[in-house]
Amino acid sequence: MGGDRELSREDGLIFVCDKGKMYVEGWGGHSPRLIPEKRMKAYKGAAKALPRSIGHHAEWIRACKTGSSTRSNFDFAGPLTEAVLLGTVCVRMGGKRLIWDSENMKVTNSPEANKYLHYEYRAGWTL
Repeated sequence: MGGDRELSREDGLIFVCDKGKMYVEGWGGHSPRLIPEKRMKAYKGAAKALPRSIGHHAEWIRACKTGSSTRSNFDFAGPLTEAVLLGTVCVRMGGKRLIWDSENMKVTNSPEANKYLHYEYRAGWTL
């Protein structure tokens, strides 16, 4: 990773953003690291702003019993799922940079990418 740090696993994720990159080991989001390593060393950490979860199943049971919301409710999970699925579209497009119009649910700079957003249902199986 930039010649200054070895990868410690065979799998992981690299997030490439406008202001930098971040490496996360494995698929579970463990040990996030800013790239290059000098940025990680300079990072002071963010204040903990979110309460810790009591566990996915315990939250669901509490929500059923009390009517409260879970941490991963649709307001959170919907946009997260949208972003993850758009990653799949980007992979299918060979890594081409895509511009997403979330309000209209379409890619605006690549009409051919929009074919991956929906598929044709077999006769008798429509929504």
